[in-house]
Amino acid sequence: MITIQAAYVLAGVLFLAFAYLSVRDRGNPKRFTTGLFWALFATSFLAGDYLGDLANGVLVLAMAAIAGFGGLGIGRVATTTGEERKASSAAWGNRLFLPALLIPAVTLIGTFAARGIDWDLWIANITLEPLLVGGVALVEPKQATVISLAAGALLATIAALVLLRPPLSAPLHEGRRLMDVIGWAALLPQMLASLGAVFAVAGVGKVVGDLATQVVPADNLLIAVVVYCVGMAAFTTIMGNAFAAFPVLTAGVGVPFLIQHFGGEPAAVAAIGMLAGFCGTLMTPLAANFNIVPAALLELKNRNGVILMQIPTALMMLAINTALMYLLAFR
Repeated sequence: MITIQAAYVLAGVLFLAFAYLSVRDRGNPKRFTTGLFWALFATSFLAGDYLGDLANGVLVLAMAAIAGFGGLGIGRVATTTGEERKASSAAWGNRLFLPALLIPAVTLIGTFAARGIDWDLWIANITLEPLLVGGVALVEPKQATVISLAAGALLATIAALVLLRPPLSAPLHEGRRLMDVIGWAALLPQMLASLGAVFAVAGVGKVVGDLATQVVPADNLLIAVVVYCVGMAAFTTIMGNAFAAFPVLTAGVGVPFLIQHFGGEPAAVAAIGMLAGFCGTLMTPLAANFNIVPAALLELKNRNGVILMQIPTALMMLAINTALMYLLAFR
């Protein structure tokens, strides 16, 4: 069976290659500390299960110290010029998108193939049994999406190499160049997701629920929906990740109030609640891979320029999601 460990090994090997290339890059004045940073990150993927909680904590603190004391530098990577990229774009046209489109396609197909589907559509019933080898699932069902995403990224890289015929080392060099630009912000999604688990274990959801009890009237569904949706967006803004906010707000407000007390449909409450949380993603610099990285790559003068442009849309979508939950999630 292919487990989540395969995706971790793939990521670990990739960051280990970035560490090696960083150390060899004499154009980076901070090449050794940059290489150490990515090597430690690779270690968390390759050996995190074996290190134990204390060692993993020390590893994270070491990475924070390197980044906090300015140990990350941007190296010099031999790459194509702007004119060369324009010429390649004109020559290949929309075919350049084919490798990138492979990633969501493989992720979607792989997820359904691993878990199986049974859709009763109005035109036909579609049934797909999970992929089995010797009676055992080929892919770990609970982690099918992440494993399929890793497989999609690998296949997309191979497709780009076949289609464009760059040097075989180009993906590693270009990947390292991108990681140098992103820097420590590349760790935020992983760290913030862990923060959500810590909050859940620490009982923050219960504290939120106790506070909500004092605010939400027992007979007012609208206020309960507003508190949950706005709370999801607010916590996501604070934590930078809707997946981190979800267990806290759902345990404190979603389940006890909307589902148990008001009889909401669990799937609808959870799905629309996540969408409300994603509205907060558009408004926070902590969602660095969405909001800060694009500003850095585009060399915007205002580091928060992307966020400022997204705030009106985020607020509008938050209002729409709140209305949808109130109208659709309760019978």
